[in-house]
Amino acid sequence: MNIEIIPVTAFQQNCSLIWDEQRNAAIIDPGGEAEKLIKRIEELELNLQAILLTHGHLDHVGAAPKLKAHFKVDIIGPNSQDDYWFKSLPAQSQKFGLFEIAAFTPDRWLDNEGEMINVGDMQFEVLHLPGHTPGHIGFIEHNKRIAFTGDVLFKQSIGRTDFQGGDHATLLKVIKEKLYPLGEDMIIVAGHGPYTTIGQEKQHNPFVR
Repeated sequence: MNIEIIPVTAFQQNCSLIWDEQRNAAIIDPGGEAEKLIKRIEELELNLQAILLTHGHLDHVGAAPKLKAHFKVDIIGPNSQDDYWFKSLPAQSQKFGLFEIAAFTPDRWLDNEGEMINVGDMQFEVLHLPGHTPGHIGFIEHNKRIAFTGDVLFKQSIGRTDFQGGDHATLLKVIKEKLYPLGEDMIIVAGHGPYTTIGQEKQHNPFVR
């Protein structure tokens, strides 16, 4: 698996561009700066097959409609419990003053935990990871030992739970019961900041040691 992390917008959200040796690609959480992302995908001559979203916050989905229109691919995820976040995208945009975006609905919700998403020779298990938002999900590539988990677990920190639909106790529970069992060598690509591993967080995270 090839991975390029592209921080976007003032939120420095980690947009993940991933592809296999045949250049079959997916992009996870394209939060903004669509033109930059399109340019990079075309520079690498990738065959973009899917836009994958972990949750419905503006800084994780902002460029998805433009990428969909340009590359003619589906927007997949998150869980449908985040539908209200997609409906509120214009209000989110106005609040943060980033860019204008219309409300949209993903082409496919991922409501079945354990469902497998295949992109080229990459295979991602869908895990429902509520707490930051109710419909938050993660994309887990077990064979390559890497997980794209959005705003759930960060290096020595955790996601915010003070937004509408957030729940602190639920977030801690999913980290301990769904992420920690993935194994200490599992790499976690968080929605912001540096990557980490389950082993590092078990030992050093002050919220969920």
